[in-house]
Amino acid sequence: MSNKTKAVLLILLSAFAFSIMQAFLKLSGDVPVVEKVFFRNLVSCFIAFIMVKKAGLPLFGSKQNRGFLLARSLLGVTGMALYFYAIGNMNLADSSLLNKLSPFFVTLFAFFFLKEKINRTQIWAMLVVFLAAMLVIKPRFDLSVLPALAGFSSAIFAGAAYTLVRFLGKLEKPATIVFFFSLVSTVAMIPFIIANPVMPSVNQLLLLLGTGVLAAVGQFTLTYAYRMAPASDIAIYNYSNIVFAGWWGFMIWQEIPDWMSISGAVIIVGTSVGLFIHQHRNSKLL
Repeated sequence: MSNKTKAVLLILLSAFAFSIMQAFLKLSGDVPVVEKVFFRNLVSCFIAFIMVKKAGLPLFGSKQNRGFLLARSLLGVTGMALYFYAIGNMNLADSSLLNKLSPFFVTLFAFFFLKEKINRTQIWAMLVVFLAAMLVIKPRFDLSVLPALAGFSSAIFAGAAYTLVRFLGKLEKPATIVFFFSLVSTVAMIPFIIANPVMPSVNQLLLLLGTGVLAAVGQFTLTYAYRMAPASDIAIYNYSNIVFAGWWGFMIWQEIPDWMSISGAVIIVGTSVGLFIHQHRNSKLL
């Protein structure tokens, strides 16, 4: 197999691992979101610590970058908490779809804060995707809209966090960034857990630990995929997570998205694929 084929298979494996992680989170039931975030990051923290020490890197990065590392971590953990809340309170496919809006917010934030260029096609794509997201959110004036708003907001926070990751990518090693984020995300949840402790059952504890292992598998396979092929060639395959999540939602909870969610999904994924093809063609012409 070519490196690109291997990369595609790895990114599909990553999406599959993350979809099982999402199912585990939903199966863990009424465990508070803060405990879900804690266990999700605890495993990653240990793995990243080993990687950082093995590579002989500074655990907390350079002094001048720690403010950016902290901001990335706080934005990331907020987005994660919102996403986990959405997973527990709406269809798995819908929550996954809303979270997958983050690349569009990366484009927007990178334009404003990193001064990266944005073209007219990207602007139109973002407008179309935003309107399509409303089909999934289904705005209404009651509390039932909160999970969908949380899922949408998780994409905004994730987009801001990934923008800082892009900025830090030239200044710090990936292992340091991951360790800093995992550590902050784990420690930040401890006061909330102490304030409202809930003892998970044995099954719930195993599911929560499983989310950490699956997240690590998903992250590592994603990292190796991007090492084997350019992100511009393979990133689009990450949307397969929506299909996998929809499958688990149907098989376990008999979740069937309504016509508005399906329409929104088709428009969002279709716009993403169209934008991917357009940019790929333009990059080859340059």
